[in-house]
Amino acid sequence: MKLTLVPVGWKSKKISVFAAAVAASALLMSGCSGGNDPATDPSSTAGSTQSGGTVQGTAALTIAKPDGAITTQSNNPYLGDSSASTYSYRMVIFEPLALVNPTGALETTPWLAESVEWSDDFTSLTVVPRSGVTWSDGEPFTGDDIVYTFGQYLDGRLTDTSGLNYTGADVDGDKITLNFKDSMFVRQAAVLHTPIVPKHIWEKIEDPGTDPLTGEGQVVGTGPYVLSNWSTESVTLTARDDWWGGALAVPTLNYISYGDNAALTTALVSGDADWAQAFLPQIEASFLAADAEHNKYFVAPTSGAATLFMNLQQPPFNDKAFREAMAYTIDRQAYVDIAREGASEAIWNKTGLSELLASEILPEFASEKYSVDKDKARQILTDAGYSWNGDDELVNPGGDVVSFKLSVPAGWSDWNTEQQLISEEVNDILGVEVKIDQPDWGGWDEARTKGTFDAIIHWLEATNNAYGLYTSTMDTRWIGEDGNAGFNFGRYDNPKVTEALNAYASSSTEEERTTALGVMQTAFVEDIPAIPLGAHPLLGEYNTRNYVGWPDADNPYASGDPTQPTIVQILQKLKPAN
Repeated sequence: MKLTLVPVGWKSKKISVFAAAVAASALLMSGCSGGNDPATDPSSTAGSTQSGGTVQGTAALTIAKPDGAITTQSNNPYLGDSSASTYSYRMVIFEPLALVNPTGALETTPWLAESVEWSDDFTSLTVVPRSGVTWSDGEPFTGDDIVYTFGQYLDGRLTDTSGLNYTGADVDGDKITLNFKDSMFVRQAAVLHTPIVPKHIWEKIEDPGTDPLTGEGQVVGTGPYVLSNWSTESVTLTARDDWWGGALAVPTLNYISYGDNAALTTALVSGDADWAQAFLPQIEASFLAADAEHNKYFVAPTSGAATLFMNLQQPPFNDKAFREAMAYTIDRQAYVDIAREGASEAIWNKTGLSELLASEILPEFASEKYSVDKDKARQILTDAGYSWNGDDELVNPGGDVVSFKLSVPAGWSDWNTEQQLISEEVNDILGVEVKIDQPDWGGWDEARTKGTFDAIIHWLEATNNAYGLYTSTMDTRWIGEDGNAGFNFGRYDNPKVTEALNAYASSSTEEERTTALGVMQTAFVEDIPAIPLGAHPLLGEYNTRNYVGWPDADNPYASGDPTQPTIVQILQKLKPAN
């Protein structure tokens, strides 16, 4: 048996993965043996309760978040602020065409589609609907449901918030080709992860863009679980016994949201909660040590990174020499070890790319790395006309003492710690005072959007390839006509880089993308528009007391984050611990 899983990274030209690959994550773990496949054959699993060849555990899994009580029910998978999206239980009700792994090999696994294949220019996607799938109300799933789902963007029933620019579908037998105005190379996941909904239900909904989907019989999906109870305290879902993906070990999912990280930690330690994604300070002592045998923590690296964005329009960051000196000042390993307590990976390469994207670092930059180097940092500034006064304060060429403000919202404990670390490092090495600013979210958001900040720590656009870093830090498309920014908060502007970004996103060949990548990387190395600190991982806290088969560093078939679409893969693979 041979399986082909193709990463969504820049080198992938086509994705053509067929029906056998729906069990890919299980096969990657167990090997391609001649025995039964646990992803498709329920009789091959082991557990505590057996019924008609189906083995099932008896314990529920409680999935928890630290976001406070959710008081209003909305089961609409397309609304970002719905309870289904906030709790993330929509992921186990409404399924996508395919699943894109944000970690590990960055592979794509067909899901509701038996196969997915992109055209050379990534402007069309051909899929074959999976046979034998039924909606939770018993109706058969067909290609008409796929065409209808995407057609809602054409008739205005849904807002195209992902910028897919979908233009229509062509149907040829059992093959459906979805067409897009532009290349979807950097938006593959956005297309593939679109929740597919039942035409026979949704065509009766007057306004699917706002409907909370709380009516009788409206919450119908192809997913492994169905909604059985909703309250302001918790949401309960029960396993289907007719799910196309096979028998499920976990009979019940409970979703709960606690008031803060401290309450969440207490629940995880006591066993009131089983699975979460959150940054828990002092996690070794607070969670792992409480049950060293069973409590687990998976830090899944992704293509994103925590990044220092600098305002390139005002001093001191409008001077490239100062930015370069900063790059030789910040200790990325301290960010990983102290601010993130090991839950990250330092980024030292001058291209700004993490180890996960090492294949996209061009040969000429492979060995180009920053380090903490006080002498080099000060020499760069000296050569640029800076000096130091009697108090060892940095003075710019115009005679002014240099200082700046670093802003992160209050309560973001890891990045608040990094503020303090950067403040100490910059003061010690450069002689610059860093004023720590911790506003509320609203104040921070306004400053980053309007460009009234000095420096902020922020995340990147997620694309599973190098484009994410470079569009987030150098792309003028993020700057609106009103001057407000969605990314590229420093307001970097280089027409050649903008052209290269557009070429990378729309090119049909690897050669064209490599050429564009060269322009982008060279500009990033030379201009230092931002400073990535460490890979921004997806986190997962869980325990193995009742179930095993979780993803981990040795088998990253998915992240351990229960809010990601790949949660259905994890639930498919879990088995009772006994």
